[in-house]
Amino acid sequence: MHSNTDPEMASAPEESTFVQGVFDSLPIVIGYLPVAFAFGLSAVKHGFTPLESLLFSILIYAGASQFVITALLSAGMSLWVSALTVMAMDVRHVLYGPSLRNRLGSRIQGSKTKVWAFGLTDEVFAAATTKLIRNKRSWSANWMCGLALTSWISWVFGTGVGTLFADGPLEAYPAIEASLSFMLPALFLSFLLAAFRRQHSLVFIASMVGALGGLLFYSIPVAILCGIGGGCLASLKKPAHVHAVRNLNNES
Repeated sequence: MHSNTDPEMASAPEESTFVQGVFDSLPIVIGYLPVAFAFGLSAVKHGFTPLESLLFSILIYAGASQFVITALLSAGMSLWVSALTVMAMDVRHVLYGPSLRNRLGSRIQGSKTKVWAFGLTDEVFAAATTKLIRNKRSWSANWMCGLALTSWISWVFGTGVGTLFADGPLEAYPAIEASLSFMLPALFLSFLLAAFRRQHSLVFIASMVGALGGLLFYSIPVAILCGIGGGCLASLKKPAHVHAVRNLNNES
């Protein structure tokens, strides 16, 4: 006796839930808490109130860019220059949404998209694509909301705790406070080491030359913009191995 059940329907994965999204975000939470704590500490040290520091994380939620914008504002840079600098640093986020959209087909719900799109940071995007592709996690808006919201809450919570420790409690532990002040350079260094490969050497050199030139002749915001611009222009040059592959394809 044959069953009428469609084998494809029987093997279809169940839709991922909000709770699964929360659990999938735990590695991000572990990484966010110390960095957010360092940001809350740094923002108050730069002269911002605990409430202002918390609002940076609630409304801007830009990770390393929050360190940059607070440093620029505290150094006397105008709001427009600081905002444009951070926008240039974070322009890559424009590509995250379309990238996910192409993988999901027509399964996006407009009302919930606004929630998780706000929380689509580098780490959330990486975790989402990894779970969808490598771990075969099924897509659902609830799952994505759980992933993004939990990450955002952990960042805001870490910032709040950092602001509480900014005025006094860590003065008895200067080594801890000094190590937290190195959190931003360490974060950028980890990004650099993770991205640096031989084929990226030209981009790295162009970015460094542009940044150093802007720093020597103008200011820190100009140095950031020149570094970003130099890296983008260098990335347009096709690597030699790409030309070699194309030549082989043409010959064959």
